[in-house]
Amino acid sequence: MEQEFYRGLAPRVRALADKADPFTRRRLLDLAKRYDVKSGTSRSGAAERPLPVPRTTPAASSFSESGEA
Repeated sequence: MEQEFYRGLAPRVRALADKADPFTRRRLLDLAKRYDVKSGTSRSGAAERPLPVPRTTPAASSFSESGEA
């Protein structure tokens, strides 16, 4: 009975992870993996989507409008 509970909880946690920021997503996916272990099922890491690469913006000084080169 407990295994069925964790088996149902893991996909719900993964659905939440899809909508979360990268830090929370990583933690939720780790939690879902632990639920998989408790339920007796295992998922391969290849089925999970990788974390998105964070966007970086150039420093504000590179857009200086003072006319200096």
